[in-house]
Amino acid sequence: MAGNSDPLTPRAKLAVTAGKAVAAASRAAGRGSGSVIGGRVALKLDPDLLARLAQNLDVVLVSATNGKTTTTRLIAEALRAAGPVVSNALGANMPAGITSALAGGSEAKFGVIEVDEKYLAGVARDTDPKCIALLNLSRDQLDRAAETRMLAENWREGLAGSKAVIVANCDDPLVVWAASSSPNVIWVAAGQMWKDDAWSCPSCGGVMQRPGDDWFCGECGFRRPQPTWALSGDHVLDPHGSAWPIHLQLPGRANKANAASSAAVAAVFGVPPQVALERMYQVQAVAGRYDVVQFQNRDLRLLLAKNPAGWLETFSLIDPPPAPVILSVNARGADGTDTSWLWDVDYTRLTGHPIFVIGDRKLDLAVRLEVANQHFQVCENLDQAVQMCPPGRIEVIANYTAFQDLRRRVGN
Repeated sequence: MAGNSDPLTPRAKLAVTAGKAVAAASRAAGRGSGSVIGGRVALKLDPDLLARLAQNLDVVLVSATNGKTTTTRLIAEALRAAGPVVSNALGANMPAGITSALAGGSEAKFGVIEVDEKYLAGVARDTDPKCIALLNLSRDQLDRAAETRMLAENWREGLAGSKAVIVANCDDPLVVWAASSSPNVIWVAAGQMWKDDAWSCPSCGGVMQRPGDDWFCGECGFRRPQPTWALSGDHVLDPHGSAWPIHLQLPGRANKANAASSAAVAAVFGVPPQVALERMYQVQAVAGRYDVVQFQNRDLRLLLAKNPAGWLETFSLIDPPPAPVILSVNARGADGTDTSWLWDVDYTRLTGHPIFVIGDRKLDLAVRLEVANQHFQVCENLDQAVQMCPPGRIEVIANYTAFQDLRRRVGN
């Protein structure tokens, strides 16, 4: 994987310099981190720049519908035990953002890269990864993303014959089908709460049988593979049967699953589970997610939920009733403009919580909550919602751009 000590051609160096200058100008103008626009400019000047930047790195790619930003952070933390890491830690996960991140890591040994599901095959071609982590696939951004089975097919074709070690969640049939085209797969039993995208067999279309934690297709015999790593309660079981305790500051079962997959990835690079899991304890919040902030003399916990599977996981970790809950939903470009996914979320799980609704699409959400027989109040903005909340820590759940709006408002 290692090439000469300086793989960058004069053109590539120019592209990196120009990209950094544009990014700095964008930051100075208050338009965010500048990583995407900087990466776009750099790739325009040298279309092969991503491949050049990756060629001296041991690359890990992480892709999924939910949990990829957190898992990327956990893997990066674990691999720092073995050398310097460069990563797109802020979640800019399309080629421009990835290029921008790698351009800042000239001394790194490892590149730990979160990749948007639609771009995985192309980024894998460019970066020649040593390992690819596939966590889950579920419905998301219905107006823009392909239907989940088409995404799985895209992964399956793009990863066929890949030299990378694939670390894949054996509890998600779509992920298993996608990974099965690869010769070298490590299966992790990481669980799957959301099953509504995996009732039909991705291989033949037959009905999936799901006895207990197992699954198989009664028609073609496609079935859950035997895992060598597994999440078991608060422990990760490694291939030797040893149980390693998970200590995280991040809440919820989903993050334990992310830690299990991350430990399996770290082991590919020779970092033992005990070391990897101890290092993961350092991660407190990921791009503001799970942060508890003070606002108007109240404690607010900020939680991101972008799609039905994500909302389901988030409901499982909020404080019990009568903890107040603020829900915020937008439908801007980065969210997907179609809000029909709200009807796939089981909002009856919020029964007993005082609910306050804000965001661009608060009326869409209000109709959905009305049908779910929930008691709620529609508010103009976060300030008004917080003022109306009864005592207790406030759980604030928002989708992507709504979450960014909240962070700006609370100064996080």
